[in-house]
Amino acid sequence: MPKDSAEFIAGCLTADQQKQYEADGFISGVRVFDSQTVAELRTAIEALEVTYSDGVGGSSLDQYFRVNGHVVIPLLSELASTPAILNAVQSILGRNLLAWSVELFIKEPGSTKTVSWHQDITYWGMGETNDEVTAWVALSDVSVEAGCMRFIPGSHTNGIVSHSDTHDDNNLLSRGQEIQDIDESVARHGPLQPGEMSLHHGRCFHASGPNRSEDRRIGLAIRYVTPEVRDGLEGRDYAMLVRGIDSTRGWINIAGPQEPFAAADLNLYQQIIRDQEATLTEGAEQDVSLYSA
Repeated sequence: MPKDSAEFIAGCLTADQQKQYEADGFISGVRVFDSQTVAELRTAIEALEVTYSDGVGGSSLDQYFRVNGHVVIPLLSELASTPAILNAVQSILGRNLLAWSVELFIKEPGSTKTVSWHQDITYWGMGETNDEVTAWVALSDVSVEAGCMRFIPGSHTNGIVSHSDTHDDNNLLSRGQEIQDIDESVARHGPLQPGEMSLHHGRCFHASGPNRSEDRRIGLAIRYVTPEVRDGLEGRDYAMLVRGIDSTRGWINIAGPQEPFAAADLNLYQQIIRDQEATLTEGAEQDVSLYSA
């Protein structure tokens, strides 16, 4: 059941939206930004691409966009605290929220890159938790033609299922990991207009196709967790408190950067990558990073 159900605040999900999320494991079409804000965000992201076209600290900008960008890029850190996003996520997870990662998924026009059928939390070291939600925000028109996400309704009620490592060059996932034998006839598309958001459960089966549109497909993915997710887990992991309190203290709390790519933040970034990859690569047959760049 939704948490803090008697204490809704403006912008939270409706009762019908919460019921749909509980039944299907996802919802789409939640408005979080107006058209002007989306345009400004896209301009800011594309300005970063120009400014850091040669990369930073020995890595390409794509690396930081795709993995833990909130550690070194203030814009991504700030977006994780957007009130309209947090209000919706609070309807599902409750008042105490941390951002575990913030990522940009950009598919260029005509790109053949895909994301295969998978469950997000398979390799994240969070176990079977229900206390992780991915907020996926469209910063361009994310139509069916542009390769919007597809979901299998109700698949979040399963446990973590077996994934096969394909290491497909066209797959944006680190191992090209995919769930076999998906019945695509029951899949639902989740197209989004610019400024709209979908939310999906960490065990919900989902995928996305190539971008056959004439514009870039720009999506912002923010992974939210509760303090309790790491209770009793081994290893080290990091998250940024964005609402409420973290009295459990299983996460190593980070504050977010004050300026782009500061030396101390770049050092922290590398430490986080090392600690997270120790979990991600467990059982892999070759070295992999969090995501394919």
